Amino acid sequence: MGQTLTPVVRNILIACVAVFVLQMVVGPGMVATFALWPPNDFSPHFEPWQLISYAFLHDPRNYLHILFNMFALYMFGPDVERLLGQRRFLVYYLVCVLGAALAQLLALSALGNPPSPTVGASGGIFGLLLAYGLAFPHRRLMLIFPPIPMPAWLFVTLYGLIELYLGVSGHDSSVAHFAHLGGMVGGFALILYWRSTVRRNGR
Repeated sequence: MGQTLTPVVRNILIACVAVFVLQMVVGPGMVATFALWPPNDFSPHFEPWQLISYAFLHDPRNYLHILFNMFALYMFGPDVERLLGQRRFLVYYLVCVLGAALAQLLALSALGNPPSPTVGASGGIFGLLLAYGLAFPHRRLMLIFPPIPMPAWLFVTLYGLIELYLGVSGHDSSVAHFAHLGGMVGGFALILYWRSTVRRNGR
């Protein structure tokens, strides 16, 4: 798992790290232009490209944010890319990013939270976790905290349920929990679409 970087995973990783360094050099101006802003009267910053571009930005004040995302990309991405192929993997990742963005905007609108920018690759990463759990359900994963081994399907299910609880309960509101869930939903919808296409073509 994650021993050798595949081409698309490598390029996403390089892009995220390069943008992170650029953020530290340029300053907060990149957030105003490329982070995901809610499209309402209180936030004039929204642009359509932000539905994708936000996933290549991270909080430059929080090194753990990009570290954990890139580590998860490195660990889970290559196996999923080898399974799907480069083109489909890129499409899948971007659909997860888009699903996460839409879920986050809906959550901000429904909860009436003040406009704030969303950044980070977590939505795409959660979509990769879902694909990994579906493709390799019985592979054993070792958690860091606590150090307990469990099958991939259980890890992904528990992680999704925790994110749902945290999002609904409002715990740790600084984290975009609904974006994480949106990434999983977007990925699952695309997988179902691909499977239905295969079944139709097989008839």
